[in-house]
Amino acid sequence: MSRATNSSATPWYREPWPWLLMLGPLVVVIAGLVTAYLAVVSNDGLVVDDYYKEGLGINQRTARDQRAADLGIAAEVLLGGSGERIRVLLQANEGLRSPDSLTLRIAHPTRPGLDQNLLLRAEGGRVYGATLRPLQGRWHVILEDERQEWRLTGDWIAEPDVVLRLQAVRPAKAAAQAN
Repeated sequence: MSRATNSSATPWYREPWPWLLMLGPLVVVIAGLVTAYLAVVSNDGLVVDDYYKEGLGINQRTARDQRAADLGIAAEVLLGGSGERIRVLLQANEGLRSPDSLTLRIAHPTRPGLDQNLLLRAEGGRVYGATLRPLQGRWHVILEDERQEWRLTGDWIAEPDVVLRLQAVRPAKAAAQAN
């Protein structure tokens, strides 16, 4: 008895089912390669390279916050004109000499390319001003004196008629020691 071979049978690669079954794993492999490529070429803007030094710097920043609280420093920040001018009204304890200039750092929470560092010049009567690129959305604001002895921080949704009030806040550790 000999078996007759079916000459009408097609090879496996001409059938649709093996290709359909291989399509799922192929899609997963391609998605994995695209993900690996994006992980390699994209910038992790929120990750600090030297986290240890960054941690040590926290002590210096809290000391400057404490100094601002001791001096009774507060400020109001507002946009003027069409949003291209910024003004800061500085308030402090009596007898404190007003600095000639202030440094204002405006940082976007997720896009470091939009950050701005401004040198605010005294305009008289503890009012400081500078020009800036227009702002939209939420920002972290850091106001410092020229010698970096004190600082005020806050979050701001930048709109033309919205005033940001910055108050000196005692760090938790210093506030506990004062009581």
